[in-house]
Amino acid sequence: MDVDAAVFDVFGTMTDWRSSVTDALAESGGRAGLQADWPAVTDAWRRRYRPVLHRFLNGELPWRPLDELHRLMLDEVVAEHGLTALGDAERHRLVRAWHRLSPWPDAAPGLELLHETPVLTATLSNGGVGLLARLTKRAGLRFDCILSAELATSYKPDPRVYLMAAELLQVEPGRLLMVACHPDDLEAAAEAGLRTAYIPRPLEWGPDAEPTDPPAGVDLVADDVIDLARTLAGTGTVTTPVS
Repeated sequence: MDVDAAVFDVFGTMTDWRSSVTDALAESGGRAGLQADWPAVTDAWRRRYRPVLHRFLNGELPWRPLDELHRLMLDEVVAEHGLTALGDAERHRLVRAWHRLSPWPDAAPGLELLHETPVLTATLSNGGVGLLARLTKRAGLRFDCILSAELATSYKPDPRVYLMAAELLQVEPGRLLMVACHPDDLEAAAEAGLRTAYIPRPLEWGPDAEPTDPPAGVDLVADDVIDLARTLAGTGTVTTPVS
C-alpha cells in the first residue's frame, strides 16, 4: 500500500487498557479496603464509553475533555458497584490511569520499524493531547506526531476528526492510513476517504471475549504493528481482504 502517513487508534489497538485499568482499580480498592471483581468493574467503566460519546455526537452533551468524561463514567460505575468508599483522590488517580496504559508487546518495535520508512506516524485517539503525550512517552511508543480528536473539539467517529488529521499532516485523505482494532473506527475513517488497516486484538476485552471480524471493505489486515510496518516497507505479508 502506497501511503504517506499512518494514524493509530491508541486505546485497544496500541495499548492493553483492560489489564492496566484493572490493576489500577485493584490498587485503589485495596487502599480503600474494598473487594470487587475488578475486571468486571473495568469492563463496566469502558462499556459506558461509546454511549457517552454518542450522546455528544447526537448533540445531547456539550464537548468535554475525555478525562472529564472518564470521571463522569467512573462515578456512575462506583455507585452501581457499591464502591463509594473510593474517595475523590482515588477517583482522580483512577482517571489518570488512562494516561499510564501498558502497550501491547508489538506496538513499540512496530513503530520503530515504521520510523525507518518514509511513512509519517501519529496517534489519532479520543484521548486528549496531554493524555496521549504522557501515555506514549511512558509506554515507549515513538510517534512522529501526537494528534487527538480534541484538536477538532470532537470525538471519533465524527468525520471531522479524520479529515483534521489529514489536513494537519498535509496529506490527501486517500494517502492517509487509519490503523485500528475497532471496526466502527475504520468504517468511519473509510467514509471520510481514508485508507484503513485492521489489527486484531483478541485479548482487548479479556481471554473470554468473542472474536471480532475485520470490517467489510478494509484495505489491509495485519497480524500486528510489526507485520503492518513490514508491509508498508514492502517486506511484509499483510493480506488484502476479498470484498
